[in-house]
Formats: sequence, C-alpha cells, structure tokens
Amino acid sequence: MSHDHDDRPQLTAAQAAAVLNPPPGRNGGDLVVETLQGLGATTVFGLPGQHALGMFDALRRSSLRYVGLRVENNAGFAADAYGRITGEVAPLLLSTGPGALTSLAALQEAAAASAPVLAISSQIPTAGLGGGRHGYLHELRDQQASVRDIVKSVHTVRTASQIPSAIAAAWESALTAPHGPVWVEIPQDVLLAETTLPVVSAMDASPRELYPRPELTVAAAHLLSHAERPVIIAGGGVVRSDASGKLRALAEKLDAPVVTTFGGKGAFPWEHPLSLRSWLEDRHTTDFLEDADVLLVVGSGLGELSSNYHTFRPRGRVIQIEADAGKLESNHPALGIHSDAREALADLLEAVEHREDAGAAERVRTVLEKVRVRIEAQDLTLEQQVLAAVREALPDTAPSFWDMTILAYWAWSAFDARRPNTMHSAQGAGGLGYGFPAAIGAAAADPTKPVLAVSGDGGAMYSIAELATARQYDLPLTWLIVDDGGYGILREYMTGAFGETTGTELARPDFVALAESFGVPAVRTAPESLAADLAKALAAPGPSVVVLPALLRMFEPTHL
Repeated sequence: MSHDHDDRPQLTAAQAAAVLNPPPGRNGGDLVVETLQGLGATTVFGLPGQHALGMFDALRRSSLRYVGLRVENNAGFAADAYGRITGEVAPLLLSTGPGALTSLAALQEAAAASAPVLAISSQIPTAGLGGGRHGYLHELRDQQASVRDIVKSVHTVRTASQIPSAIAAAWESALTAPHGPVWVEIPQDVLLAETTLPVVSAMDASPRELYPRPELTVAAAHLLSHAERPVIIAGGGVVRSDASGKLRALAEKLDAPVVTTFGGKGAFPWEHPLSLRSWLEDRHTTDFLEDADVLLVVGSGLGELSSNYHTFRPRGRVIQIEADAGKLESNHPALGIHSDAREALADLLEAVEHREDAGAAERVRTVLEKVRVRIEAQDLTLEQQVLAAVREALPDTAPSFWDMTILAYWAWSAFDARRPNTMHSAQGAGGLGYGFPAAIGAAAADPTKPVLAVSGDGGAMYSIAELATARQYDLPLTWLIVDDGGYGILREYMTGAFGETTGTELARPDFVALAESFGVPAVRTAPESLAADLAKALAAPGPSVVVLPALLRMFEPTHL
C-alpha cells in the first residue's frame, strides 16, 4: 500500500534540529500547551489546582494568553462565550474533582448552545485510576462518568505521548457540527513528569464537514418551490454556522416569512418585510406557524421555548435541517436533513425555484400588529421603556450577554439584536450566573468592542467574584444589574401557580459600593436616565457597573 506524503507538514532544517535537541526542563504540561499552540489556540481560560499545576507552570513557557477566573463555572461560561463569538475552540484548564465538577453547569450550557469548549482537566495520579479507593486528594471513583452525559466526547490520557493526539481528537470533535464541549483528562503525574519528547509542531485536527444528502435537498426544494404558504423558523444553528446571509437570500427567493428562535436572535434582519421577529411565546405567531403548508426549520430542535411550550402543532409539511442527529424529528415528524445549516441552505438556495407572494409581507405585518395590540393591553410601559433604553445605548456591533432574568425574557422576544452572533443568553440550559462571566470571555475575544452583561440581582450574586477578574484584566465590559430584591421570574411563576412565594426574596448588597470596592466604577440609575448612563459606561474604557432598581413584570403567557 502506498501513501501520499505530499500533503503532510514538512519540517524546516531549523525545526528538525529542534526536534533532535528539545529544550530541557519540559514536562507533560508543556505537551499540553504546545499542542494547543500547534492547533491555533491563542487564549485559555481556567483556574489552577494542585493536580493541574504542571499545565499552569507550562503556560509560563508558552505564548498562550491566560484569563483566570475566580470560579470554575464562571471560567466555563467565559470559554463558552469566547467559542460563540470567535467560532474557535476555547480551551478551559481545570483541576481534579471539585474543580472539574464545578464546571459542569457551564459545560451543560455550552452543549445546549453548541459552543466549542475544550475542557482539559487534571486527574489523580495514574496509579489511582480505575475506581480503587486510594484516598487521593480530589479523588472520584470515575471522574469521566460525571461529564459523559454533558460533553460530546471524553478522552483519557495515561502517558505523555498520548497528550497531543488526545487533545487533537477532542479539538476536532468540538468543531465538528454541531459544535460543543469536549473533555480531556490527564493524571497529575503525567503532567509533572519530565519529557524528552520533541516539541509539538503544527497539528492537524480539521473537523469533518456535514453535508446534506442530495436526494433530501431535491425533495425539500420541491416542497418549498410549490408551497402556497411557506414559513421559515431560524434557530441557533444558523448563527453558529454563520449562515444568516444564505438564510436571507433563501427567504427572499421564496418570499417566505421568517421567525427566529431565542437562540437564533439576529439570524434574520428585524426590520425586514418578511421578519416575524422572535415572538415565539405568542399565540398569534404560533397560529401563523401552524397555518404554513410547508415549514422549514433550520438549526432548531423545536424544543420547549421554540414551540411555545410544546403547544405548537404544525398542520403542514415540516422540513427540519439540524446538525444534531438526535434532534431530528424529536418533536415533530419531518423531512429530516442531517446537515450543517450553512451547507444545507447553500444547496437549497441553488435548488429552489423563485416564487413570488405579494401577500407575504402583509400577512407578517398583520401578525406583528396583533402581537403589539396584545402586549399594549397589559400596561407594560416600564418594561418596554427599559428594553428600548438598552437598545439605544448599545452599539450595533457590541455583543450582549443576558442572564436568566425578566429583562432577558423580554429581550428574547422583543429585542432587536441587529447583527448575527451579537446577542447571547443561557437559555440553552437555563442556569443562573451566565451573563457577566460570559461577557468576560467575549471581551477577551475582542477587546476592541464594548461588551454588555445583563443580570438580575439574584443572578448577579453568582458572579460577584468576577468583578476582580474584569478589573485585573481591565476588560471593556459594562454590567447592567436590574435589582428587584429577589428571583423575579420565580416570584412571578410561584405567585401565578400558588398565589404566594417561597424562597424568592433576597437580601443583597449595595451593588454600587460593592463594585467600587473592587475598583470598578459604578452608578445607580433610573429608567429615565438608563440610556444615557449605559451609553456613558459602555463608552468608557475598562469595566463598569450600572445598577437599575426596578420591579419588572413579564407579559402574559399564551400557552396556559
């Protein structure tokens, strides 16, 4: 059997000499950081711990930039945001046991949102692997078992020579559609042991492309070309695969209205005549989607939030394009196309016939007017005023990260993201504490733009420690904290369901004084001055905090 070597990396004479004479004093940690550099990483997130010190010591000898957060879960959220913003793998360095376990909620969000996070955790010494109870510090019987249900793939290293291949395999897995978090774990003794292996050179870990099957494209194109009332639901897969331009071209070629899911915010222009915006928790929108004779769902599993809490019952044919095979037809029978959204939209764009529907834009206007009238009848002026103030203050290209809080629930439906891949929230897994540490990750990815984080006072308390991180790295981010004295959305849920609340009311600090104690400038604002105060904070260098004392309410649900 012959092999073609022409496409393999070739070493220069200087590199060959370096291979034969590797520098002294290197250990397994050096192989980790050399592999990351060889794969193209520039920034790593994490938190040191006793078993992981070999990796952290090796960072000194590398060109990698380290952004250290104060809690592993927050480091995971920062890596998640870095992956979302850049589309590149975000390495996350963790220690064994408690450190590894503390990252799990962030990895669940990365999995739900398809963010390419590469978690590299230390392990107890090799002699302790296999479930024996040796009593090592941080020992778990099976650390892998704790992460296996969350991440895309798990890779365990037992010798130094396995490190580059394990990390490269994990890297490839993280970037193969659908993107997602992956896990590598390396025992403490392997990280600390001196190595004479050559310095790791350029690595190849190209993800495999996920193309649609041609017969499915032909069938889908036929259905869409001959539909009377085609409609498109655009999900987070459109944003992740950078396919918003192709989505718009297809919608215009078909004259098909488009609604974006909360994960797909910004995938389609808000003010476009065919834009149904994001009012998915609205019966008028649900009725319109149900009335479509052909519904194209791109990059969404039509889960709880995207289906108006599973009250959506499509009456027409459904075409579902989804990179996660497990989500295909998981909620509704469909012509299921297992593909990256960008590739599938590109093929459909070529295959569909041009169709004109002079009434499509008018039908969209009618739905949006019905939604407007429904919301206007509920006396929610304050909420709309606050959301409008945030939109006015935030530059169009500036990314925003929203915690699980009432203002974010409003933003899912009513906020114009204006650009793809600029509005992000924790709605995938739904955990608290995402907004501020995620904004840290985005600011580390691109420090030329201001970044906005939005939290309630309850969610903010998950992340207070990261004010020190934002100050330490002097990151250009502004944290808007809406202070209503408790877990506001849970207060509404419990009041609605039980007539009274339990556990929702919170003592909290003076957030302005607390921020200033970290050396972070802060201001207390009001709805009338919010736009100006927020714009001023976003324009200033470094981190800042804006506190808005306000009791916001949700609009009435339509699924009950």
